[in-house]
Amino acid sequence: FPHMTHPRAFVLFILAWGALSFPWLSGAVTIPWDAKAHWYPHLVATARALHAGESPLWMPWIFLGSPEIADPQSVLFSPVLLALALLDPAPSPTAMDRAVLSTLLIGGGGVILMFRDRGWRPEGGLVAALALAFGASVAWRIQHVNQVMTVMFYPLASVLLGRALGGSKVAGLGAGLVAGIIVASRDQVALLVVFLLALQVVWTLLAGARPLARARAAALPLILVGLVGLAVVTPPVVLTALWTGQSNRLVIDLDGAGRGSLHPAHFLSAAIGNLFGAAGELQNHWGPPSPTWPGTDLFLARNMGVSYIGAMPFLLFAALVRTGALVRREVLFFVVAFVFVLLYALGKYTPAFALFWHMPGVGYFRRPADALFLVGAMGAILAGYAMHSLVDGRLATRFLVEGLCALAALAVGATLILAMGAPAIAWVAWTIGAVSLAVSWLALRWAAGKLALPAGRVAGIPLVLLLVLAVDLAVTNGPSESTALPTATYDVLNPGAHDETLELVSRLLVRNETRRDRVEFIALPYEWQNVAMPHGLEDVIGFNPVRSAALADLIGAGDIALIGARRFPPAFPSYASPLADALGLRVVVSGEPIERLNPGAPVDALRLVARTATAFVYERPRAAPRAMIAVRVRSTPIDLAAVGFPADFDPMSEAFVEGTPPPSAGGRALIADYRATRVNVVTDAPGSGLLVLADAWHPWWRARVNGVETPILRVNGLVRGVVVPAGRAEVVFEFRPFSGALAELAAKMRR
Repeated sequence: FPHMTHPRAFVLFILAWGALSFPWLSGAVTIPWDAKAHWYPHLVATARALHAGESPLWMPWIFLGSPEIADPQSVLFSPVLLALALLDPAPSPTAMDRAVLSTLLIGGGGVILMFRDRGWRPEGGLVAALALAFGASVAWRIQHVNQVMTVMFYPLASVLLGRALGGSKVAGLGAGLVAGIIVASRDQVALLVVFLLALQVVWTLLAGARPLARARAAALPLILVGLVGLAVVTPPVVLTALWTGQSNRLVIDLDGAGRGSLHPAHFLSAAIGNLFGAAGELQNHWGPPSPTWPGTDLFLARNMGVSYIGAMPFLLFAALVRTGALVRREVLFFVVAFVFVLLYALGKYTPAFALFWHMPGVGYFRRPADALFLVGAMGAILAGYAMHSLVDGRLATRFLVEGLCALAALAVGATLILAMGAPAIAWVAWTIGAVSLAVSWLALRWAAGKLALPAGRVAGIPLVLLLVLAVDLAVTNGPSESTALPTATYDVLNPGAHDETLELVSRLLVRNETRRDRVEFIALPYEWQNVAMPHGLEDVIGFNPVRSAALADLIGAGDIALIGARRFPPAFPSYASPLADALGLRVVVSGEPIERLNPGAPVDALRLVARTATAFVYERPRAAPRAMIAVRVRSTPIDLAAVGFPADFDPMSEAFVEGTPPPSAGGRALIADYRATRVNVVTDAPGSGLLVLADAWHPWWRARVNGVETPILRVNGLVRGVVVPAGRAEVVFEFRPFSGALAELAAKMRR
């Protein structure tokens, strides 16, 4: 192909990216589920804080307040989403989708650059870029935006690391920065990328002659990689580690992680993408785990097992195996990497995972199937290498045996459909898979024949193959219920949304010098889980995989979109509980009648205000002020979460503190200024007293009373309190995560 170059391959990739991404880029559909229910509210809240001149390090909108700086799923350490928040004060769902999809350009461009550095043909880079950006978990789990972005930064990190190993100091700086960005996402895919990059270092230094000389030449660039990488990752990793120590993070054992393994049958989707019905309605899903496929003991969503990177890459990969080209020295690293992530993804189905379990960091994660993101990436690179070899005339095949492999996969798929009693719609997916394999096989046969001619290096061949692959990915891996829903689905999350339920809630909640009423959203559709964040409402609970263990134990917050997930433990037995009063819970918005959710609540606990098109809106008659000086202080009961508060507890005038209770005889407390990371309270008391601020207690908050730093006490098991003197006093609460974390680390070291 005399006219194909790596820059031209990237231009073609951009064109294909625009076509395949158009449904999202245009705003016709949006990336759904976690991308919008979790990430989008954090993005909007961060953007609003930045453009209001406030700090986004603490989010007061969920869980009585939460340390955003330590949240592994915040946008603060995602450079693409953080850039969007800096540029746009109110980013729309479509703006977020465009930012996420732009990272696919980074990934595809990185792969093409990787092929250039290795001297591999641009046609192969183009195939690999498309398969990487629009294949396997990247396509089917696009809603897990942090993991998608991690995979997209990997090729660039690998390229820069390769150049650093060649002696480039500038590349060493760049590799450290990009690797740091990857690790800052703090997910399992990032951990696996770290293993792959470490393997690349060892592999490169030991490959070829004179390894010591190679190591000496690479020493300074590698030191720069480490220094820059550590500078980027240390703050988020340390902060997250400290936060998870007091969070609800479950202890994960080997058996528990094994439930998140990829079933071997899932790899049939490498040939027939939607064979198991992952794209359609839930009742049409029949793959493992599902009622059609019992006994797997797996806990996976239906879209987590799809490994389809395209029929053409599947056939190219098969050719690489059949011809033995995968054992060539120049590509062997990616073969080893592929085997590693494949064994990891299979989890409990191979003995290898028991060995992986002892590797650093593996025990923090519960779903080895997440490695499928990198199985797809390595498969894409290997398929691209096969295309490079085909164009170079070094892949000795006319694709006859590879065609038989495709027929075998189709036969196994058909047998499973019949044997498992799959829904009839499974035959539609099977037929699409058969057509994709047939067309791709014919295209490769035609290309191979053209390449065999002495004067047959036709410049149009890569365009034909590109078109076949792009159409295939558009049909099989295109928008589905798992990856694309109408943008209107998430209208309620838009900052400027006009929703009757939210407007009513805003009118009911009072914010003044003493009151900052809270709301609880419960048993509503998935998109409502963090609705408080984009609209600046303060929710008692919310949704986040990581939250305070004390809050989870005392309040009983679970997945608020599920009926029955909201527990009512002894400390919060009903919406009539004193703790609900103490937290200032004024409004409850429920998708179901409250008597169904909280059958033990007294009939007068809540007053029905309205039944909107979306929810039942209830008002609680009692809600304590946000700031008050207690009239009576007692010691917190031992094991408060198990025994609950005493029956005589009056949250309007009393408080419980850990340790020796200070004397307190009441007084007046007014909120002079309330911001996310700084709260000013003015008190006036006849004597020394306990000021209670009903915001989440966290060790990184600091308090000053009349300019003198004062310890913050944990009040009622959840919130903050400080001792104030008689007379008038000014109290300032400030969130200082970095100095607070250093102090916490120092205290741990002393112990």
